[in-house]
Amino acid sequence: MRTKDFLRGRRRHELSAEELAVLEAAVDSVEVVPARKVLAHRGERLRRSTLIVEGYACRYMDARDGYRQMLSYHVPGDFVDLHSYPTRYIDHAVATISQVTVAYVRHDRLDGIMSERPHLASLLWFSTLLDAALHREWIFRIGRLDAAGRVAHFVCETYCRMRAVGRAAEGRCDLPLTQQDLGDIVGLTSVHVNRVLRRLREEGLAIIGRGTLQILNIDQLARLGEFKADYLYLEDGPWRE
Repeated sequence: MRTKDFLRGRRRHELSAEELAVLEAAVDSVEVVPARKVLAHRGERLRRSTLIVEGYACRYMDARDGYRQMLSYHVPGDFVDLHSYPTRYIDHAVATISQVTVAYVRHDRLDGIMSERPHLASLLWFSTLLDAALHREWIFRIGRLDAAGRVAHFVCETYCRMRAVGRAAEGRCDLPLTQQDLGDIVGLTSVHVNRVLRRLREEGLAIIGRGTLQILNIDQLARLGEFKADYLYLEDGPWRE
């Protein structure tokens, strides 16, 4: 099932078997895309949205001086550009980080869901609101936290998201990011990121390297990053009914 991780660990349980079948049937095609390839360019007119089935991707913007700012990091189950359904064009670029398997959902098929399946439509909308919540937290992280706090916050966030989709356990998960990638995420140079990673390792908080993340002390890491998971709207988190 290509859509098996959509809203997993959040509100997927609210979808009926019929709605899940409709969502699965909305997938038009599946493609395996190599690492470091652009999926959508800024200003491009999109007629389909992309669901990550396996692998990792990001949204980003490039400055005139050549520096890149990552705007979001995407894990399996994420619709990376569902917002392009109403906006039609995107104001940023989308690219793969690792090799990814993507499922494409054409916007004309979303038309039918919006008109005929209001409950499913509301949960698709919810998934875009999750993106907005993440964006607000990323603004807070870069605007108010110091270097170590920024990395700690991102690490906590990513581990929680990976655990929600069944890809993290016992403090470990994939994290196929270079130090330059981390710098592009948290607004630091790769040299500064290297210092922060060394500090996290020496203080027994986390080890990041060779495509993996190992969290050694989640409580201290969360305190360092002022991380609260409420904005992730997890099933086992705050605000649940």
